[in-house]
Amino acid sequence: MVTAGIDVGGTKLLGVAVDGAGEVVAERRSPTPAGAAELLDAVAALAGELAADAGPPSAVGAGVPGLVRRDGVLAVAPNLPGVVHLDVRAELAARLGVPVQVDNDATCAMWAEHRLGAARGATDAVLVTLGTGIGGGVVAGGRLVRGAHGFAGELGHMVVDPAGPACPCGRRGCWETVASGGGLGRLARRAAVAGRAVRALALAGGDPDAVTGEHLTAAAAEGDAEARALMAEFAGWVALGLANLANALDPAVLVLGGGLVEAGEVLLGPVRAALGGGVLGGVVPGNGERSLAVVPAALGERAGAVGAALLAAGDGA
Repeated sequence: MVTAGIDVGGTKLLGVAVDGAGEVVAERRSPTPAGAAELLDAVAALAGELAADAGPPSAVGAGVPGLVRRDGVLAVAPNLPGVVHLDVRAELAARLGVPVQVDNDATCAMWAEHRLGAARGATDAVLVTLGTGIGGGVVAGGRLVRGAHGFAGELGHMVVDPAGPACPCGRRGCWETVASGGGLGRLARRAAVAGRAVRALALAGGDPDAVTGEHLTAAAAEGDAEARALMAEFAGWVALGLANLANALDPAVLVLGGGLVEAGEVLLGPVRAALGGGVLGGVVPGNGERSLAVVPAALGERAGAVGAALLAAGDGA
């Protein structure tokens, strides 16, 4: 028997059917529509396509962006305009006629990485997704941490600089304003205006306003010294938040996912170098106190959908 998992993104839905061994046996995609009813219908339709490919699922899981209550209600979804206090679990169950599990998308991804990916075998791990913003999930003692209301894991909204950039959440200096893809792009453009990112500026066609984090990353990958120095500066912001998480939660593994991690060691190397100084006791293996691995996610864009399917199957609390 298979279960289905659907990851609801701001622009696309990604669905998978997973067998009892956790293997993906079918995959489907569709655009994310606007509107609550349209979204629910699209998720149900995608689940139907998966059923046609792999057989009727015994249960369906949905990973959705935002604050998901323990009863499956999506309370707040900043990246899904007009979707507020939507009872995703009840509405999907009515449409599909099978049990439905609903969690935050990064929580689902954390569970997939814990069971099948980069954090496999670690009883205490944190996933940080570095994309347009920052999401996350936490496993402690081998169990997902959801919090009193189901809202745990909003790691990007730790404030790391009270005087920092404005965040869409209404506060200033949230971690994701300085350590996400948006933060990297802001850093790159500011450097280009100041004449500190000559190669990145060239890759952007000479327009400072067109410089992106991708241009800076590409320049750093070429070996450009200015770009590498700027990536190290950005890595310092990433490491600051990771150190806060390490000090608060004491994980054995920090899994980094999201689009920024595609930069590989151009980003991960400076992050590891900057991390140790912020973690109480250090992080060097063999120092007698703490060992902390910082590793890229293993399951890519499928992680949220796979995790949702595993949770729907009852694999996880």
